[in-house]
Amino acid sequence: MCLQLCSMARDMSMEVRVEAFDALGKVAVVSEDILLQTLSKKVLGIFKEKKPHGQCAADCFEISASGAAGAFVHGLEDEFYEVRKSACSSLGLLSVLSGKFAGEALNFLVDMLNDDSVTVRLQALETMLLMANCEHLKVQEIHMHMFLGTLVDKNALVRSAARKILRSVKVPNVDFFKLFVDGLLENLKIYPQDEADIFSVLFYIGRNHGNFAVCIVREVSQELFHKILLVHSFQMEPDSDGKFGFDGARVAAFLVLAISVPLSSEQNVCSIQPRIFSYAVTLLGRISCALSDVMDQHSLLAYISQCSRLSSFSDSQYKGEESSVHEVNSNSINGTSTEISVQDIGDEVPKTWSWIQCDLKDVATSQARCQLEEEDEINNSMNIVLAKVKNIWPLVQSGYTKEVLETLRACKEEVLTFSTKSLGSDGALAFTLRYIQVVKLLVKVWEHFAPMKKLHYYEVGELELLLGKLDSRLADIRCRFIGLSKEEELHVLELVLVSCLLRLSKVEICCYLTTLKKLSSTISHVEFLHQQGSIELSKFVTEVKNSLLEIGTSTFGASYEPFLFSQLLESFFLNQLFLSGRLRHIKAELDVPNNSTENPVTFVSGLPVAIPLEITLHNISSENRLWLRITMSEESTQFIFLDPNLIEGYSEFLKFTYIAPFYKTPKAVSFSLRVFIGMECLFEDVHFVKVHGGPKRMLAYLCHEKEVCLSMASKG
Repeated sequence: MCLQLCSMARDMSMEVRVEAFDALGKVAVVSEDILLQTLSKKVLGIFKEKKPHGQCAADCFEISASGAAGAFVHGLEDEFYEVRKSACSSLGLLSVLSGKFAGEALNFLVDMLNDDSVTVRLQALETMLLMANCEHLKVQEIHMHMFLGTLVDKNALVRSAARKILRSVKVPNVDFFKLFVDGLLENLKIYPQDEADIFSVLFYIGRNHGNFAVCIVREVSQELFHKILLVHSFQMEPDSDGKFGFDGARVAAFLVLAISVPLSSEQNVCSIQPRIFSYAVTLLGRISCALSDVMDQHSLLAYISQCSRLSSFSDSQYKGEESSVHEVNSNSINGTSTEISVQDIGDEVPKTWSWIQCDLKDVATSQARCQLEEEDEINNSMNIVLAKVKNIWPLVQSGYTKEVLETLRACKEEVLTFSTKSLGSDGALAFTLRYIQVVKLLVKVWEHFAPMKKLHYYEVGELELLLGKLDSRLADIRCRFIGLSKEEELHVLELVLVSCLLRLSKVEICCYLTTLKKLSSTISHVEFLHQQGSIELSKFVTEVKNSLLEIGTSTFGASYEPFLFSQLLESFFLNQLFLSGRLRHIKAELDVPNNSTENPVTFVSGLPVAIPLEITLHNISSENRLWLRITMSEESTQFIFLDPNLIEGYSEFLKFTYIAPFYKTPKAVSFSLRVFIGMECLFEDVHFVKVHGGPKRMLAYLCHEKEVCLSMASKG
């Protein structure tokens, strides 16, 4: 099978080559000799003794290596970036099987770091990260120049991916470690916006290489002291932003490296001069921002202070007094020396390590406890609001729509009075607001069906518009919230059933087959949730389920009676919705830097124009299908699929720059565009969007629309 795939990797079709390399990465039974042969165009000699690797079968070694010769070499040299990307990905998956293969493959991967395609460069780095995680990444001196070059790549995602590798890789000597630190400092100098992540990487590599970090800090200690004094005496000229430029950032970088040492198993806290820790306090805010995933600012201050106190015990070591049996505490009170034995110091150091580790655990536990308490408090408050929403339903059934809408408005204002810094609580607030919107729309729709006390006049198409908004809000809730319990999800699905029945009750607005199909798929989902847990179905859901079974497939294509569906609505009653879990709200922010009517994006009529967008995503995973919708008018809409490679796994916060092309530039002096970010509702089976090349399902929009101003480029 391996030889067949290697042969397909040279197929004339680009799509076949991509599929071949994708399949190669999934091969689990293959000889190490064959693997090595794929990296050499020259046929290797057949070894007399062939030792199978892993679960490789004996007959695998009887296959001639000539068929596999240079397969990956051809793939990495392919003219199409899709093939090169696929080949890089497969290299990483196969590297897990053999450390020797990984070592040979690395020689090719570092060349791919200079590829013209950002996608290929990102994939090469992702493959190297995979090698590092399985301890098969052995970086050699010949690789360093190319690898460190990615730290100053123009693309922010490439730089970030390179820094991720530094967090995991283990270097063999201090010279390599210095090269890594110098590379990060160069990254910091050219791209100061990467400061927080660079500091975080320095902290992790310092903790993983305590001995090497100590060497670096000792070498630059005099430079640090000199520059810190300049900063605090304001002899160093600030830049245009009022900051002390790269020198200040360089000082902070080395201080981060220094404070990582006590957490290393290779060195103790007494290896760093106490002045270093004292100066770190002066840049506490800047450093704590980068280390927020390790400890908060209060804990960082306590940690640095403790390190400074304990390292002062051995400060005399730096003055050539290493042979002294007793050491003098430089912080003695009133000039009276306090003698501390070497044994005392030896006893104190393990206590320090223990204190540091316990403190970090306590910080994490305390933060988690506070966050849970805040989320519980917010959830309880939201449940009180949701109880008020539930209590309005008898008024809705009696036709008191005006009074109900006033109550819902008051509930919304009550929710808006809450403010929180907790991401989990933010999800609960956003969910409650959207749920109130859904109920408000349902109330307005219900008014068209309930017996009227007064004669009302409705505009043509009003009911259809309201039902469209209701469907959109329900899809929004189902798409944009992570962590819904089965009970919460079942409650939302029950409202979807109501929406379907409302449509089926009106002949003039009903797409019968489409709506009935949606009703059936929703019931199937409800049954699945019911089977997953001990959830009791409401009387309304049970009746809809039974009626749907009675209708069966015979109704498709035949005439239907809306009265049967309107009867089912009589058994519906809005139940209490309880929030219990930690909800995450999927959302986005969109901006066009420095764009206005006075500073428009220039274009040439008839040619595509590039629109620079700053995109921020919250709680997005690589499984979400995101689209940009760019609209010039109702007749001119363009969709752009956002590459999932921009997102790795799951991210609570992700910010990046994206250049979006717009192709249909009009013959006009100026015009404007409206840009949205949308996410496909993957639970929908129906194809709503008919635009060629656009999404196949309904989109849930994640942000407010952003207007982009464009003006024709001057000929002069």
